[in-house]
Amino acid sequence: MSYHNGISFLGLWALVGVAWLFSEDRKNFNWRVVIFGVLLQMLIAFFIFTVPAGTKMFLVINDAVIRVMDSASAGARFVFGRLALSPGQDSGNGETPLGFILAFQAFPTIIFFSSLMSILYFLGILPRIVRGFAYVFTKFMKVSGAESLVTASNIFVGVESALTIKPFLNTMTRSELCVVLTAGMATVASNILVLYIFSLKTYFPAIAGHLISASLLSAPAALIMAKVMVPEAGRPETLGVHVAPPASEDKSIFEAIISGANAGLKMIAGITALLIAILGLLALCDKGFIFLGHKAQALTGLTLDLSLKNICGYVFYPFTLIMGVPFQEAWTVSRIVGERLILTEVVSYQDLAAALASGELRDPRSVVIATYALCGFAHLASMAIFVGGTAALAPARTRDLTRVAFRALAAATLACMMTACVAGTFFTGQSVLFGK
Repeated sequence: MSYHNGISFLGLWALVGVAWLFSEDRKNFNWRVVIFGVLLQMLIAFFIFTVPAGTKMFLVINDAVIRVMDSASAGARFVFGRLALSPGQDSGNGETPLGFILAFQAFPTIIFFSSLMSILYFLGILPRIVRGFAYVFTKFMKVSGAESLVTASNIFVGVESALTIKPFLNTMTRSELCVVLTAGMATVASNILVLYIFSLKTYFPAIAGHLISASLLSAPAALIMAKVMVPEAGRPETLGVHVAPPASEDKSIFEAIISGANAGLKMIAGITALLIAILGLLALCDKGFIFLGHKAQALTGLTLDLSLKNICGYVFYPFTLIMGVPFQEAWTVSRIVGERLILTEVVSYQDLAAALASGELRDPRSVVIATYALCGFAHLASMAIFVGGTAALAPARTRDLTRVAFRALAAATLACMMTACVAGTFFTGQSVLFGK
Protein backbone atom coordinates (compact mmCIF):
# COMPACT_ATOMS: atom_id res chain seq x y z
CA MET A 1 0.00 0.00 0.00
CA SER A 2 1.18 3.55 -0.71
CA TYR A 3 -0.11 7.10 -0.62
CA HIS A 4 -1.43 6.52 -4.16
CA ASN A 5 -4.07 4.21 -2.66
CA GLY A 6 -5.26 7.05 -0.46
CA ILE A 7 -5.36 9.41 -3.44
CA SER A 8 -7.55 6.94 -5.35
CA PHE A 9 -9.94 6.62 -2.38
CA LEU A 10 -10.23 10.39 -1.97
CA GLY A 11 -10.54 10.75 -5.74
CA LEU A 12 -13.63 8.57 -5.65
CA TRP A 13 -15.39 11.11 -3.43
CA ALA A 14 -13.99 14.02 -5.46
CA LEU A 15 -15.69 12.58 -8.55
CA VAL A 16 -19.00 12.43 -6.66
CA GLY A 17 -18.41 16.09 -5.81
CA VAL A 18 -17.88 16.95 -9.48
CA ALA A 19 -21.16 15.23 -10.34
CA TRP A 20 -22.91 17.22 -7.59
CA LEU A 21 -21.50 20.51 -8.98
CA PHE A 22 -23.18 19.77 -12.32
CA SER A 23 -26.39 18.42 -10.76
CA GLU A 24 -29.77 19.65 -11.95
CA ASP A 25 -30.81 20.11 -8.31
CA ARG A 26 -27.97 20.36 -5.78
CA LYS A 27 -30.40 20.51 -2.86
CA ASN A 28 -31.84 17.13 -3.79
CA PHE A 29 -28.94 14.80 -2.91
CA ASN A 30 -29.68 11.10 -2.42
CA TRP A 31 -27.18 10.05 0.24
CA ARG A 32 -28.53 6.50 0.36
CA VAL A 33 -27.71 5.83 -3.30
CA VAL A 34 -24.19 7.23 -2.88
CA ILE A 35 -23.32 5.55 0.41
CA PHE A 36 -24.74 2.13 -0.44
CA GLY A 37 -23.40 2.32 -4.01
CA VAL A 38 -19.86 3.04 -2.82
CA LEU A 39 -20.17 0.38 -0.11
CA LEU A 40 -21.30 -2.16 -2.71
CA GLN A 41 -18.33 -1.31 -4.93
CA MET A 42 -15.92 -1.60 -2.02
CA LEU A 43 -17.32 -4.96 -0.94
CA ILE A 44 -17.03 -6.36 -4.48
CA ALA A 45 -13.48 -5.04 -4.86
CA PHE A 46 -12.43 -6.25 -1.39
CA PHE A 47 -13.74 -9.74 -2.10
CA ILE A 48 -12.05 -9.95 -5.51
CA PHE A 49 -8.72 -8.32 -4.69
CA THR A 50 -8.15 -9.12 -1.01
CA VAL A 51 -10.09 -12.22 0.13
CA PRO A 52 -8.17 -15.39 -0.94
CA ALA A 53 -11.36 -17.13 -2.13
CA GLY A 54 -12.27 -14.08 -4.23
CA THR A 55 -8.79 -13.85 -5.71
CA LYS A 56 -8.88 -17.54 -6.63
CA MET A 57 -12.31 -17.13 -8.23
CA PHE A 58 -10.99 -14.10 -10.15
CA LEU A 59 -8.11 -16.12 -11.59
CA VAL A 60 -10.39 -19.04 -12.47
CA ILE A 61 -12.73 -16.69 -14.35
CA ASN A 62 -9.78 -15.05 -16.13
CA ASP A 63 -8.38 -18.43 -17.24
CA ALA A 64 -11.83 -19.64 -18.29
CA VAL A 65 -12.43 -16.57 -20.47
CA ILE A 66 -9.02 -16.92 -22.12
CA ARG A 67 -9.71 -20.61 -22.86
CA VAL A 68 -13.13 -19.76 -24.28
CA MET A 69 -11.51 -17.11 -26.47
CA ASP A 70 -9.05 -19.70 -27.79
CA SER A 71 -12.04 -21.87 -28.72
CA ALA A 72 -13.75 -18.88 -30.29
CA SER A 73 -10.85 -18.37 -32.70
CA ALA A 74 -11.24 -21.90 -34.15
CA GLY A 75 -14.01 -20.79 -36.52
CA ALA A 76 -12.10 -17.67 -37.53
CA ARG A 77 -8.98 -19.72 -38.34
CA PHE A 78 -11.05 -22.05 -40.52
CA VAL A 79 -12.56 -19.11 -42.44
CA PHE A 80 -9.60 -16.71 -42.60
CA GLY A 81 -6.64 -19.04 -42.16
CA ARG A 82 -3.35 -17.41 -41.22
CA LEU A 83 -4.96 -13.97 -41.01
CA ALA A 84 -6.88 -15.10 -37.91
CA LEU A 85 -3.75 -16.04 -35.92
CA SER A 86 -3.09 -13.54 -33.16
CA PRO A 87 0.52 -12.70 -32.19
CA GLY A 88 2.12 -15.59 -30.31
CA GLN A 89 -0.60 -18.06 -31.27
CA ASP A 90 0.43 -21.50 -32.57
CA SER A 91 -1.53 -22.71 -35.58
CA GLY A 92 -0.40 -26.32 -35.11
CA ASN A 93 0.68 -26.68 -38.76
CA GLY A 94 3.73 -24.43 -38.88
CA GLU A 95 1.97 -21.20 -39.94
CA THR A 96 3.14 -18.01 -38.24
CA PRO A 97 0.97 -15.00 -37.33
CA LEU A 98 1.10 -11.93 -39.54
CA GLY A 99 0.54 -9.58 -36.58
CA PHE A 100 -2.55 -8.22 -34.90
CA ILE A 101 -5.39 -7.57 -37.38
CA LEU A 102 -8.56 -6.31 -35.71
CA ALA A 103 -10.98 -7.41 -38.43
CA PHE A 104 -9.75 -11.03 -38.69
CA GLN A 105 -8.78 -11.81 -35.09
CA ALA A 106 -10.92 -9.81 -32.66
CA PHE A 107 -14.13 -9.18 -34.61
CA PRO A 108 -14.98 -12.86 -35.29
CA THR A 109 -14.97 -13.61 -31.56
CA ILE A 110 -17.83 -11.12 -31.13
CA ILE A 111 -20.01 -13.44 -33.21
CA PHE A 112 -19.01 -16.41 -31.04
CA PHE A 113 -19.61 -14.59 -27.75
CA SER A 114 -22.94 -13.19 -28.96
CA SER A 115 -24.10 -16.74 -29.67
CA LEU A 116 -22.78 -17.94 -26.31
CA MET A 117 -24.65 -15.18 -24.44
CA SER A 118 -27.78 -15.99 -26.44
CA ILE A 119 -27.52 -19.66 -25.39
CA LEU A 120 -27.05 -18.71 -21.74
CA TYR A 121 -30.09 -16.44 -21.95
CA PHE A 122 -32.17 -19.19 -23.57
CA LEU A 123 -31.18 -21.64 -20.82
CA GLY A 124 -32.26 -19.14 -18.17
CA ILE A 125 -28.78 -18.78 -16.67
CA LEU A 126 -28.20 -15.16 -17.67
CA PRO A 127 -31.70 -13.93 -16.62
CA ARG A 128 -31.16 -15.38 -13.13
CA ILE A 129 -27.82 -13.59 -12.76
CA VAL A 130 -29.30 -10.31 -14.03
CA ARG A 131 -32.28 -10.65 -11.70
CA GLY A 132 -29.90 -11.22 -8.77
CA PHE A 133 -27.97 -8.02 -9.45
CA ALA A 134 -31.20 -6.08 -10.00
CA TYR A 135 -32.54 -7.32 -6.66
CA VAL A 136 -29.42 -6.08 -4.85
CA PHE A 137 -29.65 -2.62 -6.46
CA THR A 138 -33.37 -2.29 -5.67
CA LYS A 139 -33.01 -3.61 -2.12
CA PHE A 140 -30.02 -1.62 -0.92
CA MET A 141 -29.90 1.49 -3.11
CA LYS A 142 -33.70 1.98 -3.08
CA VAL A 143 -33.93 2.75 -6.79
CA SER A 144 -36.82 1.64 -8.97
CA GLY A 145 -37.11 -1.93 -10.21
CA ALA A 146 -36.98 -0.85 -13.85
CA GLU A 147 -33.75 1.13 -13.56
CA SER A 148 -32.19 -1.62 -11.42
CA LEU A 149 -33.03 -4.19 -14.10
CA VAL A 150 -31.66 -2.15 -17.00
CA THR A 151 -28.46 -1.40 -15.04
CA ALA A 152 -27.96 -5.08 -14.21
CA SER A 153 -28.67 -6.05 -17.84
CA ASN A 154 -26.01 -3.66 -19.08
CA ILE A 155 -23.34 -5.68 -17.29
CA PHE A 156 -23.88 -8.37 -19.93
CA VAL A 157 -25.47 -6.74 -22.99
CA GLY A 158 -25.42 -3.39 -24.78
CA VAL A 159 -28.11 -1.14 -26.23
CA GLU A 160 -30.54 -4.07 -26.38
CA SER A 161 -30.77 -3.88 -22.55
CA ALA A 162 -33.53 -1.28 -23.00
CA LEU A 163 -35.74 -4.10 -24.29
CA THR A 164 -35.89 -5.49 -20.74
CA ILE A 165 -37.80 -2.41 -19.57
CA LYS A 166 -39.72 -1.56 -22.75
CA PRO A 167 -43.17 -1.65 -20.99
CA PHE A 168 -42.02 1.04 -18.54
CA LEU A 169 -40.15 3.50 -20.81
CA ASN A 170 -43.18 5.70 -21.55
CA THR A 171 -43.86 6.33 -17.86
CA MET A 172 -40.30 6.65 -16.58
CA THR A 173 -39.17 9.83 -14.82
CA ARG A 174 -36.33 12.02 -16.18
CA SER A 175 -34.03 10.61 -13.53
CA GLU A 176 -34.84 7.03 -14.57
CA LEU A 177 -34.20 7.87 -18.24
CA CYS A 178 -30.84 9.32 -17.26
CA VAL A 179 -30.03 6.03 -15.50
CA VAL A 180 -30.99 4.06 -18.64
CA LEU A 181 -28.52 6.05 -20.76
CA THR A 182 -25.80 6.30 -18.11
CA ALA A 183 -25.84 2.58 -17.33
CA GLY A 184 -25.55 1.83 -21.03
CA MET A 185 -22.54 4.09 -21.51
CA ALA A 186 -20.75 3.33 -18.20
CA THR A 187 -20.60 -0.43 -18.83
CA VAL A 188 -19.64 -2.66 -21.76
CA ALA A 189 -21.39 -5.65 -23.30
CA SER A 190 -19.73 -8.99 -22.50
CA ASN A 191 -19.28 -9.84 -26.18
CA ILE A 192 -17.30 -6.62 -26.74
CA LEU A 193 -14.87 -7.39 -23.91
CA VAL A 194 -13.05 -9.80 -26.23
CA LEU A 195 -11.83 -6.85 -28.32
CA TYR A 196 -10.06 -5.35 -25.32
CA ILE A 197 -8.73 -8.73 -24.18
CA PHE A 198 -7.20 -9.30 -27.62
CA SER A 199 -5.51 -5.91 -27.43
CA LEU A 200 -3.95 -6.34 -24.00
CA LYS A 201 -3.59 -10.02 -23.05
CA THR A 202 0.03 -10.14 -24.31
CA TYR A 203 1.09 -7.40 -21.88
CA PHE A 204 -1.49 -7.93 -19.12
CA PRO A 205 -2.18 -11.66 -18.56
CA ALA A 206 -5.02 -11.09 -16.04
CA ILE A 207 -6.83 -8.60 -18.29
CA ALA A 208 -9.96 -10.74 -18.81
CA GLY A 209 -10.71 -10.95 -15.10
CA HIS A 210 -10.08 -7.24 -14.61
CA LEU A 211 -12.45 -6.27 -17.41
CA ILE A 212 -15.21 -8.44 -15.95
CA SER A 213 -14.49 -6.88 -12.55
CA ALA A 214 -14.67 -3.39 -14.06
CA SER A 215 -18.02 -4.11 -15.68
CA LEU A 216 -19.43 -5.28 -12.33
CA LEU A 217 -18.08 -2.27 -10.44
CA SER A 218 -19.33 0.23 -13.01
CA ALA A 219 -22.98 -0.76 -12.59
CA PRO A 220 -23.44 0.75 -9.08
CA ALA A 221 -21.17 3.64 -10.12
CA ALA A 222 -23.57 4.42 -12.98
CA LEU A 223 -26.52 4.52 -10.58
CA ILE A 224 -24.61 6.83 -8.23
CA MET A 225 -23.54 9.34 -10.87
CA ALA A 226 -26.89 9.38 -12.71
CA LYS A 227 -28.84 9.93 -9.49
CA VAL A 228 -26.49 12.72 -8.37
CA MET A 229 -26.54 14.58 -11.70
CA VAL A 230 -30.28 14.13 -12.33
CA PRO A 231 -31.88 13.57 -8.89
CA GLU A 232 -35.25 11.89 -8.64
CA ALA A 233 -37.99 14.54 -8.54
CA GLY A 234 -41.01 12.28 -9.07
CA ARG A 235 -42.21 8.88 -7.95
CA PRO A 236 -41.18 6.02 -10.27
CA GLU A 237 -43.87 3.53 -11.21
CA THR A 238 -41.69 0.57 -10.18
CA LEU A 239 -40.25 2.05 -6.98
CA GLY A 240 -39.77 -0.82 -4.53
CA VAL A 241 -40.94 -3.36 -7.15
CA HIS A 242 -38.62 -6.13 -8.35
CA VAL A 243 -38.95 -6.36 -12.13
CA ALA A 244 -37.99 -9.65 -13.80
CA PRO A 245 -36.22 -9.79 -17.19
CA PRO A 246 -38.36 -11.09 -20.08
CA ALA A 247 -38.03 -14.68 -21.26
CA SER A 248 -36.02 -15.55 -24.37
CA GLU A 249 -37.94 -15.41 -27.65
CA ASP A 250 -35.88 -18.26 -29.12
CA LYS A 251 -37.60 -21.66 -29.31
CA SER A 252 -34.46 -23.85 -29.35
CA ILE A 253 -30.74 -23.69 -28.66
CA PHE A 254 -30.00 -23.73 -32.38
CA GLU A 255 -32.31 -20.75 -32.91
CA ALA A 256 -30.50 -19.01 -30.04
CA ILE A 257 -27.16 -19.66 -31.77
CA ILE A 258 -28.45 -18.21 -35.05
CA SER A 259 -30.01 -15.11 -33.47
CA GLY A 260 -26.87 -14.50 -31.38
CA ALA A 261 -24.58 -14.86 -34.40
CA ASN A 262 -26.72 -12.47 -36.44
CA ALA A 263 -26.71 -9.94 -33.61
CA GLY A 264 -22.92 -10.21 -33.40
CA LEU A 265 -22.58 -9.68 -37.13
CA LYS A 266 -24.71 -6.52 -36.95
CA MET A 267 -22.57 -5.30 -34.06
CA ILE A 268 -19.37 -5.83 -36.06
CA ALA A 269 -20.83 -3.87 -38.98
CA GLY A 270 -21.76 -1.03 -36.64
CA ILE A 271 -18.34 -0.94 -34.97
CA THR A 272 -16.53 -1.06 -38.32
CA ALA A 273 -18.60 1.77 -39.80
CA LEU A 274 -18.16 3.82 -36.63
CA LEU A 275 -14.38 3.41 -36.54
CA ILE A 276 -13.97 4.27 -40.22
CA ALA A 277 -16.15 7.37 -39.93
CA ILE A 278 -14.84 8.65 -36.61
CA LEU A 279 -11.14 8.07 -37.28
CA GLY A 280 -11.47 9.75 -40.68
CA LEU A 281 -13.30 12.75 -39.20
CA LEU A 282 -10.74 12.96 -36.39
CA ALA A 283 -7.89 13.04 -38.90
CA LEU A 284 -9.67 15.86 -40.73
CA CYS A 285 -10.28 17.83 -37.52
CA ASP A 286 -6.68 17.31 -36.43
CA LYS A 287 -5.45 18.86 -39.67
CA GLY A 288 -7.53 21.94 -38.88
CA PHE A 289 -6.27 22.19 -35.29
CA ILE A 290 -2.65 21.67 -36.38
CA PHE A 291 -3.07 24.46 -38.95
CA LEU A 292 -4.37 26.77 -36.23
CA GLY A 293 -1.45 25.78 -34.01
CA HIS A 294 1.04 26.70 -36.73
CA LYS A 295 -0.68 30.04 -37.30
CA ALA A 296 -0.64 30.76 -33.57
CA GLN A 297 3.05 29.83 -33.42
CA ALA A 298 3.82 32.21 -36.28
CA LEU A 299 2.02 35.04 -34.48
CA THR A 300 3.17 34.43 -30.90
CA GLY A 301 6.31 32.32 -31.22
CA LEU A 302 4.82 29.74 -28.86
CA THR A 303 4.84 26.07 -29.84
CA LEU A 304 1.29 24.72 -29.64
CA ASP A 305 0.30 21.10 -30.32
CA LEU A 306 -3.45 21.46 -30.80
CA SER A 307 -4.36 17.90 -31.72
CA LEU A 308 -7.68 16.61 -30.39
CA LYS A 309 -5.88 13.96 -28.36
CA ASN A 310 -3.81 16.60 -26.60
CA ILE A 311 -6.85 18.81 -25.98
CA CYS A 312 -8.69 15.86 -24.40
CA GLY A 313 -5.54 15.03 -22.47
CA TYR A 314 -5.44 18.50 -20.91
CA VAL A 315 -9.11 18.23 -19.91
CA PHE A 316 -8.69 14.80 -18.30
CA TYR A 317 -5.28 15.43 -16.72
CA PRO A 318 -6.65 16.52 -13.29
CA PHE A 319 -8.98 13.51 -13.25
CA THR A 320 -6.07 11.21 -14.04
CA LEU A 321 -4.16 12.52 -11.04
CA ILE A 322 -7.08 12.10 -8.62
CA MET A 323 -7.60 8.55 -9.88
CA GLY A 324 -4.17 7.80 -8.38
CA VAL A 325 -2.03 7.47 -11.50
CA PRO A 326 1.68 8.15 -10.74
CA PHE A 327 2.67 11.67 -11.78
CA GLN A 328 5.37 10.56 -14.25
CA GLU A 329 2.83 8.63 -16.36
CA ALA A 330 -0.26 10.78 -15.78
CA TRP A 331 0.01 12.65 -19.08
CA THR A 332 0.14 9.48 -21.16
CA VAL A 333 -2.85 7.98 -19.33
CA SER A 334 -4.84 11.24 -19.53
CA ARG A 335 -4.45 11.34 -23.32
CA ILE A 336 -5.56 7.71 -23.66
CA VAL A 337 -8.54 8.12 -21.30
CA GLY A 338 -9.47 11.50 -22.78
CA GLU A 339 -9.46 10.37 -26.40
CA ARG A 340 -12.13 7.74 -25.59
CA LEU A 341 -14.69 10.56 -25.45
CA ILE A 342 -14.23 11.11 -29.19
CA LEU A 343 -12.55 8.00 -30.60
CA THR A 344 -14.39 5.20 -28.70
CA GLU A 345 -12.85 2.82 -26.16
CA VAL A 346 -11.76 0.41 -28.92
CA VAL A 347 -9.16 2.88 -30.18
CA SER A 348 -8.16 3.83 -26.63
CA TYR A 349 -7.44 0.22 -25.69
CA GLN A 350 -5.38 -0.12 -28.88
CA ASP A 351 -3.39 2.95 -27.86
CA LEU A 352 -2.99 1.59 -24.33
CA ALA A 353 -1.54 -1.60 -25.80
CA ALA A 354 0.80 0.47 -28.00
CA ALA A 355 1.98 2.49 -24.98
CA LEU A 356 2.75 -0.78 -23.17
CA ALA A 357 4.58 -2.22 -26.18
CA SER A 358 6.72 0.89 -26.60
CA GLY A 359 7.55 1.14 -22.89
CA GLU A 360 5.82 4.50 -22.57
CA LEU A 361 3.80 2.99 -19.71
CA ARG A 362 5.77 0.83 -17.28
CA ASP A 363 4.07 1.15 -13.91
CA PRO A 364 1.45 -1.63 -13.41
CA ARG A 365 -0.63 0.81 -11.37
CA SER A 366 -1.03 3.14 -14.38
CA VAL A 367 -2.03 0.22 -16.59
CA VAL A 368 -4.62 -1.11 -14.12
CA ILE A 369 -6.24 2.30 -13.55
CA ALA A 370 -6.34 3.06 -17.29
CA THR A 371 -7.85 -0.38 -17.99
CA TYR A 372 -10.69 0.23 -15.53
CA ALA A 373 -11.26 3.84 -16.57
CA LEU A 374 -11.63 2.84 -20.24
CA CYS A 375 -14.07 -0.02 -19.59
CA GLY A 376 -17.25 1.69 -20.77
CA PHE A 377 -19.07 3.04 -23.82
CA ALA A 378 -18.73 6.62 -22.57
CA HIS A 379 -18.20 8.46 -25.85
CA LEU A 380 -20.17 10.67 -28.23
CA ALA A 381 -20.90 7.96 -30.78
CA SER A 382 -22.29 5.67 -28.09
CA MET A 383 -24.48 8.46 -26.74
CA ALA A 384 -26.11 8.79 -30.16
CA ILE A 385 -26.57 5.00 -30.39
CA PHE A 386 -28.19 4.66 -26.96
CA VAL A 387 -30.44 7.70 -27.39
CA GLY A 388 -31.51 6.51 -30.84
CA GLY A 389 -32.03 2.90 -29.75
CA THR A 390 -34.06 3.83 -26.67
CA ALA A 391 -36.09 6.45 -28.53
CA ALA A 392 -37.00 3.82 -31.13
CA LEU A 393 -38.66 1.80 -28.35
CA ALA A 394 -40.46 4.83 -26.86
CA PRO A 395 -40.82 7.57 -29.51
CA ALA A 396 -42.88 9.73 -27.14
CA ARG A 397 -39.84 10.12 -24.86
CA THR A 398 -37.41 11.27 -27.57
CA ARG A 399 -37.31 14.87 -26.35
CA ASP A 400 -36.72 13.84 -22.73
CA LEU A 401 -33.96 11.45 -23.79
CA THR A 402 -32.14 14.10 -25.82
CA ARG A 403 -32.39 16.57 -22.94
CA VAL A 404 -30.64 14.27 -20.48
CA ALA A 405 -28.22 12.75 -23.01
CA PHE A 406 -25.18 14.95 -22.34
CA ARG A 407 -25.64 14.75 -18.58
CA ALA A 408 -25.82 10.98 -18.94
CA LEU A 409 -22.58 10.99 -20.98
CA ALA A 410 -20.88 13.07 -18.27
CA ALA A 411 -22.27 10.77 -15.56
CA ALA A 412 -21.06 7.67 -17.44
CA THR A 413 -17.58 9.15 -17.85
CA LEU A 414 -17.41 9.95 -14.14
CA ALA A 415 -18.71 6.45 -13.31
CA CYS A 416 -15.90 4.82 -15.32
CA MET A 417 -13.31 6.95 -13.53
CA MET A 418 -14.96 6.12 -10.20
CA THR A 419 -14.50 2.43 -10.97
CA ALA A 420 -10.83 3.15 -11.71
CA CYS A 421 -10.54 4.85 -8.31
CA VAL A 422 -11.92 1.72 -6.62
CA ALA A 423 -9.32 -0.43 -8.41
CA GLY A 424 -6.63 2.10 -7.49
CA THR A 425 -7.69 1.98 -3.84
CA PHE A 426 -7.07 -1.77 -3.67
CA PHE A 427 -4.02 -1.85 -5.95
CA THR A 428 -0.90 -3.49 -4.58
CA GLY A 429 2.14 -4.34 -6.66
CA GLN A 430 2.60 -7.59 -4.74
CA SER A 431 -0.79 -8.99 -5.81
CA VAL A 432 -0.82 -11.60 -8.58
CA LEU A 433 -3.96 -9.89 -9.91
CA PHE A 434 -2.10 -6.70 -10.75
CA GLY A 435 1.15 -8.08 -12.09
CA LYS A 436 2.12 -7.45 -15.70
